[in-house]
Amino acid sequence: MKTAVVYFSGTGNTAKMAEAVLTGAQSVAGIDAEIHAIEGKDIVEGRFTNEALLASLDAADAIIFGSPTYMGGPAAQFKAFADATASRWFGQGWKDKLAAGFTVSNSPSGDKLGTLQYFQILAAQHGMLWVTLGLLPNIEPPGLNRLGSFGGAMGQAGQLELSDLDKATGRVLGERVASVALKLKA
Repeated sequence: MKTAVVYFSGTGNTAKMAEAVLTGAQSVAGIDAEIHAIEGKDIVEGRFTNEALLASLDAADAIIFGSPTYMGGPAAQFKAFADATASRWFGQGWKDKLAAGFTVSNSPSGDKLGTLQYFQILAAQHGMLWVTLGLLPNIEPPGLNRLGSFGGAMGQAGQLELSDLDKATGRVLGERVASVALKLKA
């Protein structure tokens, strides 16, 4: 079973969350987890051009999307990647794969929900199955999901480093997606 994390990071905080999500997925026996960064060099004249990255995602059973939240939605670099997935949409190549998402922004709200909803719509257009965080806010274990998200993992960074609690929440998301993938495959 293969789980892939694909993300863009502007300042490095989303990359830290992506690594935490990857660590969570890798903690599940029977899962081969990999990570892919969307980079500026992948975008030429506004279009995402890294076909090798897309081909790797084609082979995944689950894809976890990540982007910082800029102006109430995902970064333009992530959007360029998402637009490039239209070639997969035509053939329904990602249908029935699992999907999930995570985002980081400057403030506690930072309109991160808009980014997670964008990911959910992207997944729905592909016929993917969305996996939620499955973690009550700030209750058990204490401090995890401190920002109260149900649709995916959220982190707050801004001028600060991404908190250990937010990274731990990211690990929970990665582990949950990988565990659900194994359950569905059984």
